[in-house]
Amino acid sequence: MCRALSLNGRPTLVFLLPFFLSCTLLGALLERRSGSVCHVRLLLLTAVLYHSIALGGAMTSSFPPQLSQRRPLVRTLAAAFAVACALAGISAMTATRADSHPSNAAVQSTTRTSLPAFDVVEKSIADLQSAMRSGQVTSHQLVDAYLARIRKYDQDGPHINAFILLNPNVLAAADALDAERRSKGPRGMLHGIPIVVKDNYVTADMPTTGGSKALAGFESGRDAFMVKKLRDAGAVIIGKTNLHELAYGITTISSMGGQTRNPYDPTRNPGGSSGGTGAAVAANFAAAGMGTDTCGSIRIPSANNNLVGLRGTRGLSSRNGIIPLALTQDIGGPLARTVSDLSIMLDATVGADPDDPATAAGDGHIPPSYVASLSDRNLRGTRIGILTSLFGTAPEDQEVAALVRKAIGTFSSNGIEVVDAAVPGLDDLMQGTSVINAEFKFQLMDFLQQYPKAPVHSLAEILSSGRYDPAVEGVFKRSEAVESRDSETYRASLEKRKKVRDAVLLAMKDNHLSAFAYPTLRRKAAPIGQPQGGSNCQLSATTDLPAMAVPAGFTEEGVPVGFELLGEPFSEATLLRIAYTYEQSVKPRRAPKSTP
Repeated sequence: MCRALSLNGRPTLVFLLPFFLSCTLLGALLERRSGSVCHVRLLLLTAVLYHSIALGGAMTSSFPPQLSQRRPLVRTLAAAFAVACALAGISAMTATRADSHPSNAAVQSTTRTSLPAFDVVEKSIADLQSAMRSGQVTSHQLVDAYLARIRKYDQDGPHINAFILLNPNVLAAADALDAERRSKGPRGMLHGIPIVVKDNYVTADMPTTGGSKALAGFESGRDAFMVKKLRDAGAVIIGKTNLHELAYGITTISSMGGQTRNPYDPTRNPGGSSGGTGAAVAANFAAAGMGTDTCGSIRIPSANNNLVGLRGTRGLSSRNGIIPLALTQDIGGPLARTVSDLSIMLDATVGADPDDPATAAGDGHIPPSYVASLSDRNLRGTRIGILTSLFGTAPEDQEVAALVRKAIGTFSSNGIEVVDAAVPGLDDLMQGTSVINAEFKFQLMDFLQQYPKAPVHSLAEILSSGRYDPAVEGVFKRSEAVESRDSETYRASLEKRKKVRDAVLLAMKDNHLSAFAYPTLRRKAAPIGQPQGGSNCQLSATTDLPAMAVPAGFTEEGVPVGFELLGEPFSEATLLRIAYTYEQSVKPRRAPKSTP
């Protein structure tokens, strides 16, 4: 058999291989010299193929008679071997051609092996910005990472249900900002940062429903003033979050979005009405988010989700483009995981708006940067009054009260004096100071009249449609029953509000206080389906004074609770500095276990 596989006494395989290799090397040398693929090698390899087949025929013709019957088999084997060698050479040639174009190779490499996914969990805005600046991650990749978490934990798993709508254009927006970063550099700290916005802010590129099916498909065609400022700062809006329907409640349930769950205990409510934003930020579905506060709707979700949140002084930021609940009490603002992130969001959103006359009050009272103000850590002489009347006396109030007192007590280690304090007659003064019921019907109608193509134009039409959650039917009907914009009861409420404000400011002056402190909610987040009791939302909403929600700690069941710092008009920078010092000392932030 060995003789059969030889030609003139020389093994056929040994004859073919040097010929094949020499052709391949000759072609490769010519290619290297010319800098391009040489077709000579292909021709040479074809010659190898032809002559190998011919050699196979010649070889079999010399077989001895006893092996002549095997001639077709051997000829086939020789030809197959030659074809295999030729194809191997062509493959090598193709690889050489690919290697001659580094850009193509880079694309192929990127396609085959992507960078490890960037871990966004508990990353601050500064962390994300630093990673983008260093090239470790892009805005597009950050969006992808947050969207993956949303799919895993919001739409599946614990099913937090924080969103009404994800932005269909979010990746295109991120790509545009990535391109701008490469060509011009970042606009600032929010460039390419994914955030969320409560679905009562109008947005030019997404519908705005206020959580009501009656407003499904409502396209405003424009951005709310603060949304525009955020986009101008380079923020990427990843989606719009659920809220208590039309912001009229504090447990975040709506006909459009359903019930949002608390990521720290999905059997409990996340607070409201900005509970979708609170849950999304706490669960690391975005870096930070925007809410609104008419009576606790930023502060309660912050307390229930281990976040910081600020209801600013009336006039700090514009309400233009926010579906109103009661303009006398309405204000928008951020929720975040850290005081630094909150300050970055504030810097981007505060300021005067000609279309909201209330913002004129902020002239001369807003610092150049809230972030910069955090660097002043000297709080000597700062005095905080524990507003004892807002801690409650019922047995169910005591768990939260103990946690809040313990948290406030830590201020002493930072040179802050803490004392018990009171506002004489506060409980009686506060009675009848809310104007939500009196204003909602009329101001909602005024807002909707700006949009002729809106699905409905009044609260009466919403009620007639039946397209609302049963949880809000009572308050909607009560508001619809109000007959006049101006009534004796309404005027009396406005007068009472002034008296409460004067009393609070006088108590702060007499006691030399920088702020009052008290629980945001006297009771922990209620189980879903049960009413939420213990709210202290009205003090800031009545006085128009700034109030900042700060994490106090966790109950034995792991449910977050928080407290508020209430300051003088436009003292937001002071409240932020106090909260920042506390945060750096206590480290109260803890990510929820249900969304690891």
